[in-house]
Amino acid sequence: MTTQTAVQTAPVPPSQWQLFAATFFRNKGAVLGLVVLIIMVISALLAPLLAPHDPYQLFTGKEQLPPAFLGGEAAFPLGTDDAGRDTLSRVIYGARYSLFIGLCATGLSMLIGVSLGLSAAFWPKVWGKGVMLVNDILMSYPSLLLAIIIAAILGPSMTNTIITIALVCMPPFIRLTRATAMVELQRDYFTASKVMGAGTLRLLFVTILPNCMAPLIVQATMIFSTAILEAGAIGFLGFGVQPPDAEWGAMLGTARQYIQSNVWLAIWPGLSVFLAALSINLTGDGLRDALDPKLKQVS
Repeated sequence: MTTQTAVQTAPVPPSQWQLFAATFFRNKGAVLGLVVLIIMVISALLAPLLAPHDPYQLFTGKEQLPPAFLGGEAAFPLGTDDAGRDTLSRVIYGARYSLFIGLCATGLSMLIGVSLGLSAAFWPKVWGKGVMLVNDILMSYPSLLLAIIIAAILGPSMTNTIITIALVCMPPFIRLTRATAMVELQRDYFTASKVMGAGTLRLLFVTILPNCMAPLIVQATMIFSTAILEAGAIGFLGFGVQPPDAEWGAMLGTARQYIQSNVWLAIWPGLSVFLAALSINLTGDGLRDALDPKLKQVS
């Protein structure tokens, strides 16, 4: 007769991805923000299928209709604008412009800012001091005022709006990257890589940069939110995407003169900007908690 002994195996520790997911999804606000953001992205991508009308189509005699729940027509759920265009369709298409501008501006500012920050940390004497001096000057200006000045110089267009916002949002990336990289430059792995003969580009972008990515990812989400707000402000002032293109800031600028007679023209694009910025900020808070080693605890 043989006896079977139960072999107890040690529990497998959770992987980094499991820790990240557990921490992120424990934050209900972050999950809600991510869901809203995904809905907005899907709406932007599927705008031709979701929008009930062409955003540029003029419906003669239907100008400034109120929303359907306030006595308007069912064919225009959110009403129409001053030219008789469907507001719902323009809000949906506006997500394309605003999210695209925010994403491109964030990516461009991150690319340039991270490169300058790494180089400033690697060559801290002359080049590093010069970069940080210019960076401090840029950060001393109010971001919106600086964006308006640059946009007025470059001229109104979507491309110039992206460049403007990228320049305004670049200084935080430079400062954060330099501070994080200077800590990593003191690590033993960096010294070992340098002794082994790794080239400058490899040291910067292969050895140092991956260890700086956690705070940079969180910073990028915050900058993404700021970029959408800046794009809306620039468009509202007339320096961004020009009418009749359906961009939320431009829609707010057009609705400005009808605030007293038809406040709904301003409410819908303004609410869209608010929800986009809020959802990105909530998602960024969740990413910050999930990427912080001290907060990665599985309940």
